[in-house]
Amino acid sequence: MYQASEKRYDTMQYNRLGKSGLKLPAVSLGLWHNFGDTGRYENMKQMCFTAFDNGITHFDLANNYGPAEGAAEINFGRILKEDLGVYRDELVISTKAGYWMWPGPYGEWGSRKYLLSSLDQSLKRMGLEYVDIFYHHRPDPDTPLEETMGALATAVQSGKALYVGLSNYNGARLEEAAAILSDLRVPFVINQNSYSILNRTIEQNGLKETSHRLGKGIIAFSPLNQGMLTDRYLKGIPADSRIMTDGRFLKEASLTPERMEQIRALNKLAAQRGQTLAQMALSWVLRDGIVNSVLVGASKPEQILDNIRAIENTAFSAEELALIDQISK
Repeated sequence: MYQASEKRYDTMQYNRLGKSGLKLPAVSLGLWHNFGDTGRYENMKQMCFTAFDNGITHFDLANNYGPAEGAAEINFGRILKEDLGVYRDELVISTKAGYWMWPGPYGEWGSRKYLLSSLDQSLKRMGLEYVDIFYHHRPDPDTPLEETMGALATAVQSGKALYVGLSNYNGARLEEAAAILSDLRVPFVINQNSYSILNRTIEQNGLKETSHRLGKGIIAFSPLNQGMLTDRYLKGIPADSRIMTDGRFLKEASLTPERMEQIRALNKLAAQRGQTLAQMALSWVLRDGIVNSVLVGASKPEQILDNIRAIENTAFSAEELALIDQISK
């Protein structure tokens, strides 16, 4: 029977989400990859145990994480039932709805019908009475924003979610949604968007500035750019890499000569800072305090331990920041 480390809160940093009362660890564990039917259950357990033993209290899921859709929630629900569930009040568990989940007109996007049905399904798969954060996973161009935000309000009012979040919104859409949620008195506390040295979209579309101005938190997914911002590909493509074992999101064609030149240059700078490339990439996302947490994925427990060390040095000199900007253009 798993027993959590008594030292689990000794070294992790916890950051408040905007003006809310909720704090997240600077490093959170995402279950987007390696928790579906193609993963080994024992490895999933050990990754969750390693994360929690080292202060990672936040576990992030979505209805469609797999493969197949729903599999990550089923496997995490089993881990909760067998081991982690006794620590439920120490955990922040999030899930999302927005992408395709089942056939027909009610199986994706942002209708009230889809969001509330999906939340009920997610709770059943994980064996939970509530999630801590329920996200709308992507903007819906065809459903009135008032309907989507109203569904999030109902999720909270029904006791099935404590807080709500938005994912993949831009700054303008975020501002509209935040105003509606404020009128509905819904505890909207967090935005989840892709952000890394190689992907500055939230700076360009206004999300980062708007979220900070409105007092909302940000958690960054893909802060390692699907594994590119590591040293894994500097000597070729490993047989156990995401490219070889999954291939849905990171393609071999993405590792162009130009991209590899950037990765080598960034790796050199990381070494000068006394960090691995992954650690520096995570530190960079956390550097100014506006992003509250980085979502890391892992295929083995050792990667989680390596990533956690990013919080040891999130300070960058002006020269280092300028060089990173120059390399990553």
